[in-house]
Amino acid sequence: MAGYGVSYAVLLVLGGRIGDSFGRRRAFVTGLAAFVITSLLCGLAPSAGWLVPARILQGAAAALLVPQVLATIQTTTTGTRRARAIGLFGATGGLAAVVGQVVGGWIVSADLLGSGWRPIFLVNAPIGLITLVLSRRVPETRSPRAASVDVPGTLLLAAAVVSLLVPLTEGRAQGWPAWSWVLLAASPCFALALRRVELRQEAAGRVPLLPPSVVRTPTMARGLAVAVPTFIGFGGFMFCYALATQQVLGWTALRSGLVLAPMALTFLAASLAAPRLLPRFGRSVLTAGYVIQAVTYPVLAATVWLAWSPGTHDQLGAGQLAPLLAIAGFGQGLVFSPLFGLILSRVPVERAGVGSGVLATTQQSALAVGAAALGTLFTAMAERPDVGARTAVVTALLVPAAVGLTGAGLSRLLPDHGRTPMVPAVPAAPAA
Repeated sequence: MAGYGVSYAVLLVLGGRIGDSFGRRRAFVTGLAAFVITSLLCGLAPSAGWLVPARILQGAAAALLVPQVLATIQTTTTGTRRARAIGLFGATGGLAAVVGQVVGGWIVSADLLGSGWRPIFLVNAPIGLITLVLSRRVPETRSPRAASVDVPGTLLLAAAVVSLLVPLTEGRAQGWPAWSWVLLAASPCFALALRRVELRQEAAGRVPLLPPSVVRTPTMARGLAVAVPTFIGFGGFMFCYALATQQVLGWTALRSGLVLAPMALTFLAASLAAPRLLPRFGRSVLTAGYVIQAVTYPVLAATVWLAWSPGTHDQLGAGQLAPLLAIAGFGQGLVFSPLFGLILSRVPVERAGVGSGVLATTQQSALAVGAAALGTLFTAMAERPDVGARTAVVTALLVPAAVGLTGAGLSRLLPDHGRTPMVPAVPAAPAA
């Protein structure tokens, strides 16, 4: 898990840069083919010694693949078409995070032909091959200004992300040893050095890996400030939900996933509705989504507290959780898609891959922070006899409620982009 997550996050911005320079469709197809091959290597791995490096390579392939999707949307669409496409992208990502719990739980529980966990990787092969055939319909685009690789920027970004994600993904499991705190302390130092190097690169007329002018774009700067707590809360909730339902309540992976199915459906419905609501209500759509979460999660926490009698949790069932999770999913759907569109709405089209990579890197890092921070808090509380698992679950539910309140306030500071069509800051790059 750590190997995949770290290599994926480290290389996302570079993957976007490669697509900008050499062709986004070409990068998409190359990354997808590599993802199919590495998935097969993971599924057929004879031991953990083979599985770990295969997962690292799989994360690298995903980093080349993922940024091209938003970048292609950004360069080939405008106005309402772009809003609709980004809405579908947000719906797909959020829906996949929830449906993955259902499908993954079913695959593991089914133990097809005694294969255990292996089909969770092998299933990527037929899906990937079908997508490779369909990718012929994707138009090729690239930046008209090819740029050389920014070696110092690439190394410093890798150092900053690695020093953040490695201790977050491995530190809790190993009891937070000294090296984890040293790496965490070094991460902001690497980030500061990266900022200085990239400022000098851009001032000298070169094209840095992470152009400060792109990051300072008002919609991206403000949007990421809102997105970070959103992703932290979502990552923490999903991680603690799996811990609570499977380790504490004793549910199977399949049952745990099925309870999230209504949440997935409402998330999809809200994501599809958001592009139609934005032209009329603007940023109030995001505010409404955050308010729904801020109200629903405390109700969910109260439900858990009342139904979970001290010493037993038999009275807490799927019927009590699923309806409230469905409401929370609708609120999240109103947030994710508009937020993606807002962050990228004013990024220059020739830097669409970089902008997509920055967004994906921020998302991946924030999800890891949420899972590590809230997971550590949950585990520590659940293992204390004077606190207990019930209090730990309730606390984990109140965190996304706090994120909802914070997001509702911060969303009012965002540009009201939804009332006007989102257009690129510069003319679209010509097709290659």
